[in-house]
Amino acid sequence: MGIVALVILVVVVIVVLSVIGVFNALVGLRNQVKNAWSQIDVQLKRRHDLIPNLVETAKGYMQHERGTLESITKARSDAMSAQSVGEKAKAETALSSAMSKFFLVVENYPDLKANQNFLAVQEELTSTENKIAFARQNYNDQVLFFNNKIQMFPSNIVAGMFNFKSQEFFEVEGKEERAVPKVKF
Repeated sequence: MGIVALVILVVVVIVVLSVIGVFNALVGLRNQVKNAWSQIDVQLKRRHDLIPNLVETAKGYMQHERGTLESITKARSDAMSAQSVGEKAKAETALSSAMSKFFLVVENYPDLKANQNFLAVQEELTSTENKIAFARQNYNDQVLFFNNKIQMFPSNIVAGMFNFKSQEFFEVEGKEERAVPKVKF
C-alpha cells in the first residue's frame, strides 16, 4: 500500500500544481488584456482631450461649417460615454468618420491649414491616432492569446472550472473605416 499511496500522492500533487500553474497563467493573461485595454483608454482620452482644442481653433475660421463641428462634438461625447468594448469600437468609428469629414472640410480653409495652433493640435491628434492604432493592435493580440489559452486543452478545463470568459476584440465597424482612403493631388 505504501507504493500505491505514494504514486497517488505524487499524481495528486502534480495535478494540483498543474492546475495552480494554469490558473496563474490565465490570471496573468487576463490582467494583460485589462492592461492593454487601459492603454487604449488612455489614448482615447488623449484623443478626446485634443478634439475640443482642434474644434476651438477651427471655429473662428469655419463659421458656416457649424454642422461639421457639432457632429465632431456629439461623436466625441458618444465615444466618451461608451462602456463596453463593442460600444467603444462603434463610437470611436463614428468619431473617426466625423474627424475624416472635418479634415476634408478643412481643405477649403487655407488660412486655417496654415494656422500654427491648428497645425500643432492636428499633429498631436495624428500622433495620438497612431498610438491608438498600436494600442488596439496590442489589445487584440492580448485578447487572441488569452482566448486561445482558455479555449485550448488542457487549460480550457481550468478556465471552465474558474469561469474565465472569452474577451471581446476591438473591431473596426462600418464601411468608412474599412475603406481605403483616396488621396488626390
